[in-house]
Amino acid sequence: MKNIIFILLFLCFISLFSAQSVIIEATGVASMGDTKSRKETINEAKTNALNAASQNASTYITSETTVRDYITEKDLVEAFSQAVVKVLEEVKGEWFKDNLTGESYKITLKVEVTPKEMTAKPNEVEMIDSPNAPLTVKLWTDKNQTEFKAGEKINLYLKGNKPFFARVVYAQNDGSLVQILPNPFRKDNYFNGGTVYTLPSGKDTYELSVEPPFGNEKILVYASTDELGDVKLEDAGAIFIVNDNLEDTGIKTRGIKIQKKEGKSSKAAEFFESELKIKTMK
Repeated sequence: MKNIIFILLFLCFISLFSAQSVIIEATGVASMGDTKSRKETINEAKTNALNAASQNASTYITSETTVRDYITEKDLVEAFSQAVVKVLEEVKGEWFKDNLTGESYKITLKVEVTPKEMTAKPNEVEMIDSPNAPLTVKLWTDKNQTEFKAGEKINLYLKGNKPFFARVVYAQNDGSLVQILPNPFRKDNYFNGGTVYTLPSGKDTYELSVEPPFGNEKILVYASTDELGDVKLEDAGAIFIVNDNLEDTGIKTRGIKIQKKEGKSSKAAEFFESELKIKTMK
């Protein structure tokens, strides 16, 4: 483990990896009828829930954003019609008897809906400066580099286009994960939109200085309009050690505590993830 945490993040708006998605709770119902087994009925209910998730996510993002600010509504509908739909959690499943259709099954799933990449690219400046666009979070440094030498000190800057919760995790080349935000001295990970924040700053007690071991590493940024799910953390003084692997960290972070918004028919939250590969050297 490095005695002094080092980290760098220069994230142009089009980074090596970034993904905007919607995490949503969706319900599906199916009836046994005279031909289906209980297993077939459950599978049909799940399929119906997944289809509903994709449709509801498209409706949600359209209602929460001003489509004309970044893409056309036609582009958006097409992107969600070919979305990748991934089940994060089975919230509830139960059998019930319907007076008309008989023995039936109802299931509620928490699902991440990631629309296909759109041909029409949004304007980067408009996205980060528009609270009416989908959730977008930008991190950058005061040096536009992806390769850094020992002893260099780096400041990080964080900005979102609307209020958001964030987790910043640094993946070292030995496989260990360090969470620098939130940390033992800066536990508040809620940020206002349109404001630039500095890492480290305020109550932070770590310093961003490049130290060994050197190599190819990466930073992961997770953000959501609702509070993020919990991961296993160990207090290491100025920062947290993440005691989950990288895949589980992403999965657990997506365990968002979704709050139903007034006037909305679905429980949903916007989600944003980015990563940047970097190289450190002597």
